[in-house]
Amino acid sequence: MSRLTLALVALVGILGGGLAVSLWNKPATTDTAAIRSVVEDVLKEREAATPAPVETASIDQDKLNPMIESYLMGNPRILQRVSEALDTQLRAEQRDKAKTMLAQMSDAIYNDPDHVVLGNPNGDVTLVEMFDYNCGYCRSALPDLATLLAEDPNLKVILKEFPILSKESVDAARVAVLVGKDKKVDYWTFHQALFSSRGKVTGDTALEEAQKLGMSKVDLALKMGEDDVSGALERNYRLAKSLNITGTPTYIIGNELIPGAIGLDELRGRIANMRACGDTVCTSG
Repeated sequence: MSRLTLALVALVGILGGGLAVSLWNKPATTDTAAIRSVVEDVLKEREAATPAPVETASIDQDKLNPMIESYLMGNPRILQRVSEALDTQLRAEQRDKAKTMLAQMSDAIYNDPDHVVLGNPNGDVTLVEMFDYNCGYCRSALPDLATLLAEDPNLKVILKEFPILSKESVDAARVAVLVGKDKKVDYWTFHQALFSSRGKVTGDTALEEAQKLGMSKVDLALKMGEDDVSGALERNYRLAKSLNITGTPTYIIGNELIPGAIGLDELRGRIANMRACGDTVCTSG
């Protein structure tokens, strides 16, 4: 039995005895000082037995950093794995963010009254391209688009003017908006002609090609500065800003935003995946 227990038993006994004596009207003497001393001694013993808090060792950065560097230099593939993991995480975050923004901007992407639709207007997959007529990568990607239109009868293509490279690009785009509004004119022929022309594409280049299709240069020149033409371009600029599009060409397929001319095979693959699983990237299982 511990000393604290003995002390408590003694205290109870003394108090009990005192109570009995008081009942018999006899004086009682209680040695409370002795009991208090025993209790204090026991508490001190318990406090001494309690483990002292452990101090956290301070880290010497001057010693630690060279150790880390030495370890990583001896195991460089760790850095490669970290870099790959970070790249995968960032891509996933960008993809998720793009999905959200594309969903929010769906109406502006697919239902603008002034964009140009090629291919099958009721196609089961839609490919959107934002372009500049003076973009060299857009020019080099034109055969990819031509091939897709020729080989895929169920593909819908939406073309959106996004002139960002020069004033001449803006002037050409203004004429192109007017050409796209005229349903009697073959826009695809006009589109290919501008990308096939030599030198910088200008407003005059666009007017010349439109005239070859039977449109009036004078009439187009008078209308290309009108508010509805400016409005069409402004909507595309706002869309690009919302989606953080800063270059051309930029494609949209399903819920993926694709910057750059990625090539025919990559476009084919994403279109095929859209039909197979409803996403540009299909995962097994």
